[in-house]
Amino acid sequence: MEDIHILMLIYGLIALGALFRIVSHLSGFEIFPPNFAPIGAMALFGGFYLPRKMSIVMPLAAMFISDLVIGFYSLPVMFSVYISFILINFIGQALRQKKNTVLTFGGVISSSVLFFLVTNFAVWAIPNSMYSHNFQGLLASYIAGLPFLKFTLAGDLFFNGLFFTAYALGSQKKFLRAF
Repeated sequence: MEDIHILMLIYGLIALGALFRIVSHLSGFEIFPPNFAPIGAMALFGGFYLPRKMSIVMPLAAMFISDLVIGFYSLPVMFSVYISFILINFIGQALRQKKNTVLTFGGVISSSVLFFLVTNFAVWAIPNSMYSHNFQGLLASYIAGLPFLKFTLAGDLFFNGLFFTAYALGSQKKFLRAF
């Protein structure tokens, strides 16, 4: 893709991710289930296709812009969310070398599980956590997070399917000439 198309894609995805989070959080009613969002998919997709530096910045920019509007929360938990997206981006970068559907699908599943493991660990580990700081507390944190995992997984599958399909179509010369 040409540089201008890549920049348009990056800015468009940042806007999509930020707006999706803002509308979902501030609408007064739940339009989408919690954790059903495009940010994880942006991190994986970006690592897979986009220039490395921009692919890391893209999901973090969407998170930061939307956090400015929605509000910030526990810094250790917030840090774990941002770190999770960086790690998911690294999964996408690793998959870049072996582009095939099965590995990409595995990357989507792995990214959802990684997000779940890292962020629920952070919720458990913060001082004054609602969970006791022992193995039972950690297990309770993971069990309480299971409903969110299914929504994270559903969102990651949906948005990665959308992004990868749109990119494949958009990369075809016939399609590009139409615009």
